[in-house]
Amino acid sequence: MKFSISSLLLGLMLLVSLKSQAQITTANVEIVRDTWGVPHIFGKTDADVAYGLAWATCEDDFKTVQHLLLAANGRLGEVTGKNGAMLDFMGKITRVSDEVEKRFDSTFSADYLKYLDAYAEGINRFAQTHTDQILRKGLFPITSKDVVKCNTLTLVFLTSVYIEIQQIFTRSILLHERNLTYKGNLPDGSNAFAFNKNKTANGHTYLAINSHQPLEGLFSWYEAHLVSEEGLNILGGTFPGGANIFHGVNEHLGWAATLNHPDLCDVYKLEMHPKKKLQYKFDDGYEELKPYKVKVKVKVGPIRIPVTKKFYISKQGTVIKNKDGYYAIRFPANMDIAGTEQLYHMNKATNLKEYNDALASNHFAGTNNIYADGEGNIQYVSLGQFGYRDKSYNWLDVLPGNTSKTLWDEKFHPFSELPRYVNPEAGYLFNTNGTPFFATAEDENLRASDFNPTFGYQDETKINNRTIRAHELISGFDKMTWEDFKTMKYDRKYNEEMRGYNISNMWMLDSIDANKYPDLIESFKVIRAWDHVADEDDMNAALLVFAFNNIMHLVMSKGLSYHTNVLTEEQYVDAIRKATKHMKKHFGTLQVRLGDVQKHVRGDKEIGVGGAPEVLAANITKPYKKGLLKTFVGESYIILVDFDTDGNPTIGSINAFGTSTHADSPHYNDQMELWSKQKTKPMTLNKEEIYKTAERIYHPGQ
Repeated sequence: MKFSISSLLLGLMLLVSLKSQAQITTANVEIVRDTWGVPHIFGKTDADVAYGLAWATCEDDFKTVQHLLLAANGRLGEVTGKNGAMLDFMGKITRVSDEVEKRFDSTFSADYLKYLDAYAEGINRFAQTHTDQILRKGLFPITSKDVVKCNTLTLVFLTSVYIEIQQIFTRSILLHERNLTYKGNLPDGSNAFAFNKNKTANGHTYLAINSHQPLEGLFSWYEAHLVSEEGLNILGGTFPGGANIFHGVNEHLGWAATLNHPDLCDVYKLEMHPKKKLQYKFDDGYEELKPYKVKVKVKVGPIRIPVTKKFYISKQGTVIKNKDGYYAIRFPANMDIAGTEQLYHMNKATNLKEYNDALASNHFAGTNNIYADGEGNIQYVSLGQFGYRDKSYNWLDVLPGNTSKTLWDEKFHPFSELPRYVNPEAGYLFNTNGTPFFATAEDENLRASDFNPTFGYQDETKINNRTIRAHELISGFDKMTWEDFKTMKYDRKYNEEMRGYNISNMWMLDSIDANKYPDLIESFKVIRAWDHVADEDDMNAALLVFAFNNIMHLVMSKGLSYHTNVLTEEQYVDAIRKATKHMKKHFGTLQVRLGDVQKHVRGDKEIGVGGAPEVLAANITKPYKKGLLKTFVGESYIILVDFDTDGNPTIGSINAFGTSTHADSPHYNDQMELWSKQKTKPMTLNKEEIYKTAERIYHPGQ
């Protein structure tokens, strides 16, 4: 390996810096790579394991780890250009870095600070020994605060905050002021299922961890297994740069996470003084906005151009000015930075009580959480942090910023007030990003009317295709076998009425009078012949997938909502017409095998796949080459767990591509075939078995 003089100097500077903070003896950390390249990290202490996780993640995807660190410090635009700069501005607006700096010293336990320090040290030592891979000067060494900034930024982006900010910038926030509902412009994803002996044929307990995340990038999944002599033994997924397992399974229990949609962010319209600049009315007087300048650099070709934006700080939070006025945003996700330590305690829990003690600390701003354990318990909680809001206001609307009545403080409603199911008689729980009030058998579902209306949870009517299909499939079995469970999880069908595609009147596709559109007679014949299944061998699905993609583009470009919008017949017809033109141009026909159109691609490997938006086994695609489509969001990292009657877990997992992002690694794309065939690879928590079949065993840095 060749090093430049500047690289050597950088390495020496990092080494000097690290000598003062080193706490880990690498001889106590062992990384065991299995035949799929997945790191099983063994250490004497939890801190040893944190160091090993950081090192292994950097070995496999140092680029994305750096991207997250850059984003958390408002510098991603320096490397990735415009798109990175947008994320930089989002981080500055949410003030994650400022809040971490302010709250860090009073937030974490001494044990967890050791864990964070060790994780930071692992990244720093990797950077110090791989200076040729560093993307920007001045990024290293990092501190524990940087790790928390990364994890907090991730948790902020798992709420709806970025959507509210986007609305203000695009002025679609006016939809609220016109009494129209806007709930975001991206299709949902993620499924979670838990079944116990009341619903399984063999008396076992089943868990499906099945998120629908981007397949690559900041929010893609990295698989790891963490084992210490202090109680860690968990396999699961984290994001590159995540210090803990976000969802996974240990010897006793496991859990899955899906995004939920309660009211996690408030937007205020400020009433400005008619004459005095930057003063806004508040109760009986006026307050002054504090200017807040944000400067980021944007890479354009070989140069980096500085871009400055001005925002403001009000009592409510960050203020964004657009042509319609001044809007403030307020949300819990940047007021509590302890979510990463909550994950740590979830990782180490050995039973339902310990797990719920971790959840009850209530440091997650949002996400659904579905749990199962070896004792046969299943649970679903729709997590959220909610201030004590005045019930006389509609908190889903834009709120008046001129009164203290709408200004809630940082005291949040307790865990005990959140929607929660434990061991329903029906024996199953599920969530597919829909309402938490349709999660089990109909007679056991909770009711939205029994919960605080200011939480803003979706009511019983907010269901999507995945919710409808899951309920249809589950209801068809008195008892489910393991094969039934997997068949349900990998289902690719839309319900017959085309309800619940996150577009309220998708059924219109089947009711349009084709005779009104002579140029589309052939297209409508294909649509009518389609059986609503998006398997790779289906000859009619491709036209609909192209039409669906056109509809998604329309929804995003118009600032419409995936949850509540109603498209016109003309809009559907236009989407079909564009899809028809595309297929005729590139394929010469409207009937093409879906797998010949839709590809799963990494490096020189290209596999035809099924799936479509909003089926249970979802795939969302984007343009590829020669008119084809390429997967980029949907079925990503999956874990299927079968706890037997003695409580022992049998685990299968799969990632969309492979463990490594390096094209020269044998694990760059070695999981693609299994993934495309809807199969998993066997995994274990057993140390002896892991060592016996290991591909490589080493200490970090050796």
